[in-house]
Formats: sequence, C-alpha cells, structure tokens
Amino acid sequence: MMKAIFLVVLSVTLFSQGHGNTLDSCEGRCGYGTDSNFSCQCNPSCETFNDCCSDYAEQCKEGATSCQGRCDEKYNPQNQCHCNSKCMQYSNCCSDYADLCGSGGGGGGGGSVISDAELKALSETLYALDYNKASPSELVIDPQTLVPDSQTGSQSDLSPRRLFSFLDEEALFSKPTFAALLAVLDNYHRMTGEAEDFSPQQLNEQDTFLKETMSNTELGRELFSFLFTKGVYASEEEFIYDLKMMWFGLYCRSKNTMDSSGFEHIFAGEVKRGKVSGFHNWVQFYRLEKEGLLNYYSHNFDGPWTTYPDVLGMQFKWDGYYKQVGSSVIGSSPEFDLAVYSLCYITRPGKRCRLSLGGKQLEIQTYTWDKSFYGDGKKYIGSAFPATP
Repeated sequence: MMKAIFLVVLSVTLFSQGHGNTLDSCEGRCGYGTDSNFSCQCNPSCETFNDCCSDYAEQCKEGATSCQGRCDEKYNPQNQCHCNSKCMQYSNCCSDYADLCGSGGGGGGGGSVISDAELKALSETLYALDYNKASPSELVIDPQTLVPDSQTGSQSDLSPRRLFSFLDEEALFSKPTFAALLAVLDNYHRMTGEAEDFSPQQLNEQDTFLKETMSNTELGRELFSFLFTKGVYASEEEFIYDLKMMWFGLYCRSKNTMDSSGFEHIFAGEVKRGKVSGFHNWVQFYRLEKEGLLNYYSHNFDGPWTTYPDVLGMQFKWDGYYKQVGSSVIGSSPEFDLAVYSLCYITRPGKRCRLSLGGKQLEIQTYTWDKSFYGDGKKYIGSAFPATP
C-alpha cells in the first residue's frame, strides 16, 4: 500500500515537472511579458493586474548584488543592481560588473541587447492582444487586380471598385483608440513646405491619442513593460514623452519650414514634389476613399494572413497625386500600428525589423530623420512601413 502511494506521488511530481506551465511559480520566469500558458505572471505589470504568482516577491524582487551568472540579463526593476549593457549609462551596475561582464556598454536605445527572437515573441504577443482590430464581419476589402512589381508605376486604374467595400463604422470608430486617431488625422496640411501650427486643442488631441493607445490598452502596456524591463525607459512618463517627441515633434522636409513629423508622414500621408509620400495607415485610406478623394488602382502584394490584421501593397491616386507602392497593415487597431512601428524604430532604427504575426513573418522598414534632433541627440522617426518583397 505504501509503495502504491509513493508511486502515485512520484508520478504527480514528474508530471508537474514536465508541465511547468501548471505550476504557480516564477522560478526562471522573471521579466517582461504576459504568458497565457501560465495561470499567474512574473512581470512588473502583475502587481497592477493582481495576477502575480505566489512567489513573485521572493523570486523576482530580491535581486542579487553580484553579476555572477547574470551578464546581459533582462532588466528587472526590482533588482538592487544590474548587469546589462545599459547599467553603465544609468549608473546602477553591480560592483563586480566590470570584472565579470566587461565595461564596454552599448546603447542604441536598447537595440543592441534585444534579439530578433525577442522581437518575434513580443510581436506575437501584441498580435494576440489586438482586441480592437476589425473582425471579418466588421470589415470587407476587395483587392481586385494584382499587378507585378514592374507595373506599379504605370498609373493605370485596373480596379473599378473601391478597396473598402464594407466597414462597420459604428462598431469600430466608436472605440476610444479609433476615435482618438480620427481626431488627429485631420490636423495636417498634406503639402510639404506648408508649416504646421497646432492649436491647444490639437496638441491635446495628440496627448489623448497616446494615452488611449499606449496607456489605456493592454497592448500598449505590454509594449512599455517590455521596453521597461530591457532598460530602454525608466518610467511610463519617460516612455510616453519620448513617443510624443519622436512621433509628433516637427521637423523640416521642404522650404525651411516646420512642415512634417513621423505621425503626419506615416499615418496621415504627405505630398512632396508632385507625389504621395508616406501614407501607411488603412484608416486614413478608408476615410479618404469614402470622401471620394482617393482612387484605388491595384495592389502588388497581399500578405499571407487570412484574417485581420493583413498587409497590402497598394497603388492609388490621392486627389490627383500618385502613390506607386503604399504598404499598410489592414484592419489593425491604431494601438497595434503605433506599437509595432515604435518597437521597430526604437530597437532597429533605419533597418529591417523582423516580426512574427500569427506564425507568419512580417518585416517593418524604418528610417531615421537625420537632419534635426530632439532631447540629447535623439532622432525623429522619418518613416516606417511594412516591407513588401
């Protein structure tokens, strides 16, 4: 009888060890992110959402004072000292950091210590958290004609119908993040060379957009949690302020005027030297097409996704000005677009950024604005968009 009981206990123990996601423990799990495979969490956000594991304080809040075995670890704000490449910048390294890990430190906004695997894992999490995205019952598109890359410059209207054949505006645009985006989109002059001058109300609309997308959504909080634990930002206030500057800070694209910003270029679109420049947001596309100001011509790329978000590379005319290839994520929420573009710009500025959405690879190309700066030599966003093959 005792032997039988021992075997049962041993079997249960081995089963638990082989299925760690059933354990209420933070052992080996301290850091960023929400993992749906576990019933409790081990990141700084868990204290806010009251879903910490029972040993969170013991495992994650009692940081060691040595870098032994901790070089290049993920940033954990609960640790007493740190052992990653940013600790030199923030003067919070453990006393033996130089001896055990080397004193060379890197920066680049945290990009040097964030791997492609981490970006793919985080982008999958953001994809899963995009609760405000359009459903197939709320959005129907009609891509019509697919053209080869060699014909994207022909300016031939090969699609007689609109791209957006149905959108449930009441369901989508009543959501706070969509309403905040729409309020900001009409605050710009599309022609480069025309100075932007915002009223107090328009400046407040920018703040509301950032608050609704980044502070008031689980998706936005997940992005901040990741960047916080990697040591990129020391607080949410710093995070939001930096987004405000990099996205909405004005710089000059033409005629020595403060006529452009990352947000205007990417979300609203511009016209420069007789051509559409930027313009990588589906809500703006829908809005202008509905008003009769935009004529969809064709597409040269349709991503592998069978639901939303999807990715299209499009040809169109905006009130007489042509866009040869304008790629956009279709059906995504404003917070998703802002999050993935910000993530890629912060971690892979001016480079291809490899993400994963629903098991499918997506690359985001970003560009820095190198002619003017904000803060301590930081660069504004020049552009960001889905890279098509």
